[in-house]
Amino acid sequence: MAILVIAEHDNRALKGATLNTLGAAAQLGGELHLLVAGFSCAAVVAQAAAIPGVSKVLVADAAVYAHQLAENLSRLVAGLGKGYSHLLAPAGSAGKNLLPRVAALLDVAQFSDIVGVVSPNTFKRPIYAGNAIATVQSLDPIVVATVRASAFDPLPAEGGSAAVETLDAAHDAGTSRFVGEELAKSDRPELGSARIVVSGGRGLGSGENFALLEKLADKLGAAVGASRAAVDAGFVANDMQVGQTGKIVAPELYIAVGISGAIQHLAGMKDSKVIVAINKDPEAPIFQVADYGLVADLFEAVPELERAL
Repeated sequence: MAILVIAEHDNRALKGATLNTLGAAAQLGGELHLLVAGFSCAAVVAQAAAIPGVSKVLVADAAVYAHQLAENLSRLVAGLGKGYSHLLAPAGSAGKNLLPRVAALLDVAQFSDIVGVVSPNTFKRPIYAGNAIATVQSLDPIVVATVRASAFDPLPAEGGSAAVETLDAAHDAGTSRFVGEELAKSDRPELGSARIVVSGGRGLGSGENFALLEKLADKLGAAVGASRAAVDAGFVANDMQVGQTGKIVAPELYIAVGISGAIQHLAGMKDSKVIVAINKDPEAPIFQVADYGLVADLFEAVPELERAL
């Protein structure tokens, strides 16, 4: 039984979620192969080959894969997939866009956001905004699934020496093209992989007040997130959203500031190791999941906490 994991990367570096997905794949007990599809991605291939537990790295280096458009990449993965028992990818925006297309091309079911491996064809996944965990089983010859990275420990990044195999395939579906992108640049850690996350909600009142959280985050070496309410109000960009329709995070420390604790938000952060909540409403639902709660005015508590660090 061989398992193929689709690497998530930016042609320069491997994304951390790939290591977590490989951690999930390792629990299946098969031989691990990693697909790196991109353009001028030699640096990513070198990182991939160094991962312990990976026996082979498949490389598709072609211009049509420069931006990993799902329409092109799905054809490559579906073609390769016939030789594997499992096809896995991180449950980020790229994986959620890619694997349903792959499953359709292979005429098999697709499992989304798995958080546990019971057996090679049986998995656990959250439903009802994470309020229940369903156990699902595949009867198809090929298992196609996206993996919630925060639910699995990552494989080490160094120490391996996988074989590298170059693929000649270059599939251009001709149905989409890359137009452009706007990337937010920050010296802070990436939200999805940060050890500490400081998130703000509608209680902050405006986007300018997020500067309070940024000062605190800089002291802690943390990423800054936001609730959907803050994003919908226009305080911050939607790439900062934590929740069911945003990013799923499980850092060692999650500090929720001015966040009421709606189910939609809790679904994205309740697996954090330690949760700290600051809210002036003692009845806020966030306190029900918080390990430590402070009933206080955030405009007083956050600057005081920042000065104490």
